[in-house]
Amino acid sequence: MAKRSGRRSTLRARSRIREKQNKDEQIRAKSWAREWMDAILFALIAAIIIRAFFIEAYRIPSPSMEQTLLTGDFLLVSKMHYGARTPMTVGIPFTNIYLRGVEIPSFRLPGFTDIDRDDIVVFNYPVDREIVSRKTNYIKRASGIPGDTLMIDNKRFIRNGEPEEIRPTYEHEYRVEVADQRRLSSSRVREAGGRITRTDGSDYMINMSEQVKEKIAGWSEVENVELNIWPESLNQFGQLRFDFARAFNGNYHNMGPFIVPRQGLELDFSDQNVEVYREVIERFEGNELEINGDEIRINGELADSYTFEQDYYFMVGDSRDNSEDSRFWGFVPDDHIVGRAVIIYFSWDAERFMPRFGRLFNLIH
Repeated sequence: MAKRSGRRSTLRARSRIREKQNKDEQIRAKSWAREWMDAILFALIAAIIIRAFFIEAYRIPSPSMEQTLLTGDFLLVSKMHYGARTPMTVGIPFTNIYLRGVEIPSFRLPGFTDIDRDDIVVFNYPVDREIVSRKTNYIKRASGIPGDTLMIDNKRFIRNGEPEEIRPTYEHEYRVEVADQRRLSSSRVREAGGRITRTDGSDYMINMSEQVKEKIAGWSEVENVELNIWPESLNQFGQLRFDFARAFNGNYHNMGPFIVPRQGLELDFSDQNVEVYREVIERFEGNELEINGDEIRINGELADSYTFEQDYYFMVGDSRDNSEDSRFWGFVPDDHIVGRAVIIYFSWDAERFMPRFGRLFNLIH
C-alpha cells in the first residue's frame, strides 16, 4: 500500500515537472515570437521612415536620359537634399493602395541645398490628374531653375543669355547621309553608342552623342553627318495634347525666350506669354483664367499681371530628341519635387541579359 502511494506521488511529481517544462517552453516560444514580431515591426517602421524622409530606390524605365542614365539602371534618390515632403495621402506603405479623395495638408521639410542648374531630379509628372505624391515619378535634368530666362535656338539651350554647356553624354538626333548603294548596320551603330530611330530615303536618323557622331562620321560609307534641325516655320505641336507646346509658334527645336516662374515674380501679361503660363496659373495655383480678346480676368477680376505663388523648374532629358519633357508639357512645380538622384547601385542590361558591372555604385552627375 505504501509502495503504491509512493509510486503515485512520484508520478504526480513527474507530471508537475513536465507541466512546468511545457509552460517554460511555451513562454520561451512566445518570447521568441514576440522578439521576431518586434524586430519585423521595427524594421518595417524604419523602412517606411527612411523611404519617406531620407532615401528611396528608383529604376530607369526609358532611354530619355541616355547616355547619362541607361534603361535598367537602379538608383538611390536622396530626399534630404531638397527637403522631404510630409505624407499627402493615407494608404498602405509600399503599395499603390490609398484612400482616394483624402488629401492630407503637406509641407516640405528643410533640405541642405536648393536645386541647382543641371541637377538630375526625380519629380512627380505634372500632367497626371492625381494627388501630387501619387503621380508617376519622372527623372530629368533641371535645365532651368526659378527666375532663369530660357531660349532654345536650333536645339541649343540659351540660359540667361549664355549657351549651355554641352555635356559629353547629351544625345541629339543627327541626319546621316551614306554613299549610293551603301547601308548602315543597326548593330554596328548600336555598338558605337548610337541608335537608328528612322530612315528617310538613303539617310539615317541616329540618336547619338557628339563623341559617337565623330566616330560614325569617319566610317567609309558615311558621306555627311549633321544635326537634324526643324525649321522654325515647322509647327509639329498642332496634334499634340500638351498645352505648353502650343503656346509657341515654332517647335521644340526653337522656342522662347521665356522666364521660369519663381515665387514672388510679377509677370506682366502680353499676347505672347499668357498661354505659356496658363497651366501654371490655373491648375497649379488654383485660379480661374479667362481670356476674351485683349481682356484677361483672373477669378473674375481684370488683370494685366500675375504674381507666382511658388517656384517652378524646366526639366529636360539628356537624350534631347528622345524625351518627353518640359518642352512639351511645361513647368514642374516645387511641390512636385521628390529628390535628387545620387548613385547607381545596380544596372541590368536586358539585351545582353546580364548586369552592367561597370556602372555599379557610380555617382550621378
